[in-house]
Amino acid sequence: MKRAWRVAVREYLENAKTKGFWIGIALFPVMIVVFSQVPQFLEDKAVPTRHYTIVDRSGEFGGFVTRTIESRNRKREFEAFLKYLQDKKPQEAAVDVRQVLDQLDSLFEALGQSPSAGANPLDLTSLAGLDEMTPSEVFDSAESFEEMKRLLSGVLPPDAPPFIPPRPRFRQVPLPEGIDSTSSDEQLEIDMKPYLTGNRVLEAEGHPELFALLIIPADVGTSRRGLRYWSKTLTDTDLESAAKLSIAAEIRRREFERRGVDFDVVAEVQSIQVRGESFNPMKAAGEEKVRLEDTIRQWAPIGFVYLLWVAIFSTAQMLLHNMIEEKSNKIVEVLLSSVTPTELMGGKLLGIALVGLTMLGAWLLSLYGVLQWKAGPEAEWALGLLEVAITAELLVPFIAYFVLGYLLYAGIFASIGSICNTLKEAQNFMGPVMMIMMVPLITMMFIPRDPNGTLATVLSWIPFYTPFVMMNRAAANPPLFDMVGTLVLLLVSTVFMLWASGRIFRVGMLRTGQPPRIIELWRWIRNPA
Repeated sequence: MKRAWRVAVREYLENAKTKGFWIGIALFPVMIVVFSQVPQFLEDKAVPTRHYTIVDRSGEFGGFVTRTIESRNRKREFEAFLKYLQDKKPQEAAVDVRQVLDQLDSLFEALGQSPSAGANPLDLTSLAGLDEMTPSEVFDSAESFEEMKRLLSGVLPPDAPPFIPPRPRFRQVPLPEGIDSTSSDEQLEIDMKPYLTGNRVLEAEGHPELFALLIIPADVGTSRRGLRYWSKTLTDTDLESAAKLSIAAEIRRREFERRGVDFDVVAEVQSIQVRGESFNPMKAAGEEKVRLEDTIRQWAPIGFVYLLWVAIFSTAQMLLHNMIEEKSNKIVEVLLSSVTPTELMGGKLLGIALVGLTMLGAWLLSLYGVLQWKAGPEAEWALGLLEVAITAELLVPFIAYFVLGYLLYAGIFASIGSICNTLKEAQNFMGPVMMIMMVPLITMMFIPRDPNGTLATVLSWIPFYTPFVMMNRAAANPPLFDMVGTLVLLLVSTVFMLWASGRIFRVGMLRTGQPPRIIELWRWIRNPA
């Protein structure tokens, strides 16, 4: 045992002292921050303002499209303005933001936000009638929108830096000079193609490219002809969608009036929403109401499953590479002159396991640090995830399944490393192993939706998938029989795998030449030389 421990220490230090190991650990928190911050940053900074022009043959609907686009720009600016208030408001502000949100309920519904989200204090006493306006009336009117921002700015200290609005998502521009808007659609489209393809630029400030051309037919909505939308960027359909929705809304309004139906009554009826609360029968009496933390708890295991998969695969791969390198360099022969094959294999497994635990510990600490940094009323999800992640409910099974999963797969990788002389030979054996290991990744998004269903239950009883699937089911209170039974089966399978790989290891580490066939491996397991 003492010599096996020395092998483990050597194996740990050989891997832990490499620059790549520590660079990988240092990059993990950077990756978390990047993945959480960069998408929003790119949305705000990297996506340029889209310039578009409208040719309205109907003479009626172009203004509705313009107002809809400008309203969406203001909603986007309002979201940025709320973040600005959260960052710059004084901590001692007196009035709870919930009071403001109750009055601005319709505005936040227009933004797709919950009117009760957050609890940050805002020192605000008057909304000057804005709370009586509809969302469209506030966001469609530049004057009302600026008044709302002015009132909300009353919470800011005198020395607060000015609010810098984000670039508008879309901006309307007139037709380029020399383009005749009265020409036929076909001719107009031919004349505009150089601007749409980027071969010619607009005369506006900065000489931007034209993003889209919208041609509204004279008989739009009364015939089969619809909006003609030209753009080379097929993945950004927000402008086209907004134009269609605004025109359709106005056509419906006119049709209601033509049929003698009061559109205001229709709009009032359509605005009726049903609010509700969710309850979980598995929770204790009096605490059945579902909170954000409960929802996060159901989905958080997915992140743990991914970390588990990466950790097991990385450490097992590390073991495989080390064994093949030492075998090809004849180092293993020197080691076996001092220790037994069992001590050597046990030491390697233990050493790499400690490397894996070090890596996991660093990842979990990084995750905790990032969540502590992000947690706050403006990032309620981070606060909920932090509350869930640090509980023993997930951490304990995570560590346990890592150890057992690592030992199970390490036995397979150790066997492959002992019978192969080069990484090229090992790749032939890695194909089937990788196919097995891909199943948890493919199914990890489906398991939380039906954690005690047939798929989850069946996969739980397959030892190769038990660590991942049961980790995914950890927050769903799986049946005790599944928890105990799959754990016992995993333990038995791990012991058998280590026993079998130990027999293969004894023969394979000193063997050269072509890798053995399956029947020969079975012979080694039954009766090693």
